[in-house]
Formats: sequence, structure tokens, C-alpha cells
Amino acid sequence: MNIVVNGGTRGIGREVVIELSHDSANNIIVTGRNEKSLELLSSNAGNIHAVKLDLTSSDKSFKSLIDIVNQHFNSVDILINNAGLLISKRFIETNEDEARLIMETNFFGPALLIRKLKPVMAEGSHILNISSMGGFQGSAKFDGLAYYSAAKAAISCLSECLAVEFADSKISVNCLALGAVQTEMLEEAFPGYKAPVTAKEMAEFISYFAKTGHKFFNGKILPVAVSTP
Repeated sequence: MNIVVNGGTRGIGREVVIELSHDSANNIIVTGRNEKSLELLSSNAGNIHAVKLDLTSSDKSFKSLIDIVNQHFNSVDILINNAGLLISKRFIETNEDEARLIMETNFFGPALLIRKLKPVMAEGSHILNISSMGGFQGSAKFDGLAYYSAAKAAISCLSECLAVEFADSKISVNCLALGAVQTEMLEEAFPGYKAPVTAKEMAEFISYFAKTGHKFFNGKILPVAVSTP
């Protein structure tokens, strides 16, 4: 399978890339902002190709990614939109630049990536967006995460909409709303909290769902949570 993982330099994304790379039949392009982490990943296995991509950057950066995709793939079978940014700050104290950065990274950037890659996605392919229980309607909400949760709610709703728009192309779109997972991002938001699920454990599930979930689901926002803090 030809797979693009957006946001794979740390935490769950990194573990997803490693998990998928264990199958030599998979060819993976991983994106991220941290060049050192990307280099370490690409040196980990011969089927991992790393591309530096800042989701808040111009179309030029996205063009570089598309060039790499065309160089290594005939088409894309799976896109995993995992990139995320969390700034833990109360709504009234969050400045405009911080708010825009959160929305660009968690929503506008992934949406643009879908738009750029859709023309090279194969019939029967799967777009999997990674959201959060913070953006899941009716779930518990937390002080200081208003913009982050709103952005994750947006990518969740987009998943439902695109499943309808892409039906004629036979491209499935689903969204996983993750609960508490032990990552650097969780530690930043909830210092000292110990999650019941490791990044590796969640990555194993995400990798499996990315490969098989579209056979059973389309346009769904699925909570994957043992707990929320």
C-alpha cells in the first residue's frame, strides 16, 4: 500500500509510521516539521520517505510534497491526517496569532492536504482524520482547550462532508476521536496525568483501522477512548 502520514515526527504519528513500516509491502511518506526526527524515521526502514512540511506554510511547501508523492507512488491508497498542535490557554487569553496557528495546524492544513492529494488517490482508498474527544459532540470539555477542541470538531465534521463529496470517486473518509493517550501533547495539556493507553498501543489500532476500517465505515466519527482526563 502507498501511505501518506501527515504529522509523524513524534507521539502517535511516529508510532503509526513505525508500525506500518513493519510490512515491507507498505511504502510510506511521512511529513512533519522536525527535520531531525524525519531523518531518524527514514533511516529506520527502507520503505519510509520523509518530507518536511509545515501545514501553516504556503502552497510551495505542499508542491514539494506532491512532487515526492509523484516520484515514489503511482497513487495514494491511504492518507492519515495526524498532525496536531495544542496550546493550553484560556479562550479569552489566547491571542489572534495563537488562535490562527491552532486552526491552521489542526484544520486548514489537513484540509488543504486532502485537496492536494485527492487527485492522486486511488479508487477504494481511505482518508483517515485523527481528531480528539475534545472535539466530539457531547463529550467532556476542559478549560484552556477551546480553540483546540473547536479545530478538532471542524476536522471531524469535514470528514462527514467529504465522505459524501468523494462517494463518486469511491474514496472513503473516516475520523477517529481519540481519548487520553500517553504522549508529549497530553503531558503539555494535563501535566502529571497518566493515560491508560500508550502511543504505541493507539498506533497499532490506528494502523489497523487505516488499512481495514473503510470496508465497514464511511463518513463516521468514531470515539476511541478508554478515558478522558
